[in-house]
Amino acid sequence: MERNALQKLIAWNHNKRRKPLIVWGARQVGKTYLVKDMFAETYYKDNYIYIDCKIEDEIRDFCSNTANAGKIIEYLSLFKGKQINENTLLIFDEVQECPNIISSLKYFCQDFSQIPVIATGSMVRIKIQRETHKRGSKENDKFLFPVGKINQITIYPMTFDEFLMNSNKMLYNTIKNAYENRTPLDWKIHELAMEQVYKYLLIGGMPEAVEAYIDSENLFESREILKVLYDNYLADMELYQASQEAVLRSRTLFQNIYKELNKESKNFSPGLIEEKSKTRDYATSIQWLTMAHIVNQSFQLKEHITMPLIPDNESNFRLFLGDIGMFSYQSGINAASFISSERENTLSGIFFENFVANELIAKEHKLFYWRGKSSAELEFIIESDNKLYPIDVKKGRGTLNSLEKFSNHNKFEYAIKVSKNNYGYNSEQKLLTIPFYFMPFVAKDLADGTFQNTNA
Repeated sequence: MERNALQKLIAWNHNKRRKPLIVWGARQVGKTYLVKDMFAETYYKDNYIYIDCKIEDEIRDFCSNTANAGKIIEYLSLFKGKQINENTLLIFDEVQECPNIISSLKYFCQDFSQIPVIATGSMVRIKIQRETHKRGSKENDKFLFPVGKINQITIYPMTFDEFLMNSNKMLYNTIKNAYENRTPLDWKIHELAMEQVYKYLLIGGMPEAVEAYIDSENLFESREILKVLYDNYLADMELYQASQEAVLRSRTLFQNIYKELNKESKNFSPGLIEEKSKTRDYATSIQWLTMAHIVNQSFQLKEHITMPLIPDNESNFRLFLGDIGMFSYQSGINAASFISSERENTLSGIFFENFVANELIAKEHKLFYWRGKSSAELEFIIESDNKLYPIDVKKGRGTLNSLEKFSNHNKFEYAIKVSKNNYGYNSEQKLLTIPFYFMPFVAKDLADGTFQNTNA
């Protein structure tokens, strides 16, 4: 399947100043497939060495006892019977099983910079060890994170445009062309595109669930795969939690994201999960889940906003699930609701908010929302090229009261309303209406600092 992140790997490979690359990401989001099956098989065909640190015990044991890149290269050459040079790609997968490999990347960078190296896996334990080491724990003095000696990218679940480019390339090209020309789609095509948005809300972006849908066009088979992945996430929490209490709290927190968002304020409320509990009781769990890219955190801004964006109070925040399919599964809403004619009455606006949050996160945006007086609220505030872009997410048409109150305190380039409506621009209100299926392209342009409204 096509992935946008492949272009990042290609750009890294062509960079004359490239360093060893670490690929972060949650479990089962397609890191190995991207690095090995898509990138290595295409650009290093028959000339790459793949090491699975989870099952290749001898290599893991050897690398656990040395960070010397020269010794590792010599050992791998002899073990694999293959000469390693600047044309050989080294891939260390499941590297959380052997953190010392991460330390060795410093010496790959310093002494063997001509050899391309990629490390990937479920990296939360690596990050935790790095944070612990920075705080001066004697237990982790041997672990040296190669700051300044590596390149890094993060892989996320498939975004809506990736879902569409794999399931209906012709419709993807039509939507992309309409966005680039800032023109609304024909109404029937618009409805067809929105049908795909609703399917994506149900399936999400976990590659296995998407592939099952593409192969069989069976939404319910994808749902069954999501159930297994969801349960696996819960089980995996024992792998990187420090205590049984932390495991239980993290699982409970993960399982209650929908419940937290499906209340009036949407802000994280620990008492909703456990009576009389405090936010600080869940601080470690939130750190684990956000570090693992399982959960995304959005911070509150109030009244007048200054740049760069800084939370007004870190105790006020919202949590979103990293995959919209898992969010839909967690909600407990019947899968048929996403494709029925009654879906607009059944599905609340938080499904679309989680969708937009994930599209923004996948383009490396930090998440912020705005709360004004008298319940005025804007779901997301994005800073791009030193300009503010308030984003209002509306399931239906909605009112603009919050935007009017926001404009009393803040200057902004354009306000963006993301909804099921077709593309349009109101110059008097500086309001850009974006259909949900345009959101991946908007998020990318905002991240690149190239967002423009050609109709302004």
